[in-house]
Amino acid sequence: MDKQIYLCLAHMSKAGLEQKYVKEAFDTNWVVPLGPNVNAFEEDLKQFTGGTHEVVALSAGTAAVHLALIACGVGPGDEVLVQSFTFCASSHPITYLGAKPVFVGSEPETWNMDPVLLEEAIKDRIAKIGKKPKAIVPVALYGMPYDCKRIMEIADRYDIPVVEDAAEGFGSKFDGRILGTFGKFGVLSFNGNKMITTSGGGALVCQSVEDKNTVMWYATQARDAYPYYQHTAIGYNYRMSNICAGIGRGQMTVVQEHIDHHKHVQALYEELLKEVRGVHIHRQPADSCYDSNYWLCTATLDANVRVQGQENAYKEVIKTAVGGAAGVIKAVESATTDCQPNDNVEALRVFMAANRIETRPVWKPMHKQPVYADAVVYTNGVEEEIFKVGFCLPAGPWVTDEDVKYIVEKIKEAIL
Repeated sequence: MDKQIYLCLAHMSKAGLEQKYVKEAFDTNWVVPLGPNVNAFEEDLKQFTGGTHEVVALSAGTAAVHLALIACGVGPGDEVLVQSFTFCASSHPITYLGAKPVFVGSEPETWNMDPVLLEEAIKDRIAKIGKKPKAIVPVALYGMPYDCKRIMEIADRYDIPVVEDAAEGFGSKFDGRILGTFGKFGVLSFNGNKMITTSGGGALVCQSVEDKNTVMWYATQARDAYPYYQHTAIGYNYRMSNICAGIGRGQMTVVQEHIDHHKHVQALYEELLKEVRGVHIHRQPADSCYDSNYWLCTATLDANVRVQGQENAYKEVIKTAVGGAAGVIKAVESATTDCQPNDNVEALRVFMAANRIETRPVWKPMHKQPVYADAVVYTNGVEEEIFKVGFCLPAGPWVTDEDVKYIVEKIKEAIL
């Protein structure tokens, strides 16, 4: 295999509409964080999510989480219940506001927030600190829907707003309804590796025009309506550029094509890996309510399976940039930590990389991150066990059927 196979790379429309809309932005000098492309992209997103919600285009999904929490009234000393098994952008914005993340573990079926643990956490926090959490943040891990029905029932019972982190779940559905439209707010992401891209960017789905106006105000430095600059709150520079929105407009013409492709790749992995010893592809629950976009295909590797090069796992300290943090290096002194994937999972990653295939471990649970060492957590250990055995496989629009067959053959070759 001559080419490098990546997990998920941006893929432009065949019609070149992204370039058309970006050129229009330059031709008309709309190169600022507002303009025709921003307005049109927001309308496209509104229609894609069902036509009944308002949408604000922003500079990043992380910004969307931040603004949603502000609009929910989160402030210093408050607690927010957030899924532990996730990327750090789900929890970091909580700390921006001086609030505290309280992590909730996962259920084994979806790998997402466990509703039983969620309700246990709510009751316990009320008993221990005398007030309920300010918000709940479930996450569509790798595109897999969370149990929207049970989570929303619990949230409604305790009158706690839900901020859906659907950054990885753009186009995923629960009971026929798009993720991001169940809670008070829904977070979307359009990073370069997501289902669609705007180069960098995100959006916030809002339940009402009033919520949208509040978010817009905070996203544009919270300027009051005077002919001079006056501010009665701290605001942020979080609006999406009209240039980036032009890319988004073009991408919206191929979003269903991208989703269909990811589902096709998932089905192919399921077929080709079913007889591979010790490898188990993660599937959505049999319940027809679940409809994952399969942003990334994920699998687990049994701990007792031996892999080529396993004896050398974690022997070398990484001294180069890793993953998406190209060019960003923070030196570490040890090749190991007290919570890491099993040796055979690391050996498989190294073996696949040597064959020009990008794989990577699943997200390390946030409550196991050093930065959150003192955080409160409610867990049954599911996400910790999945982290030890889980890994991600390429699924993006550039991944062909032949690529998938090659990937599976290399997995077979790696296993001793």
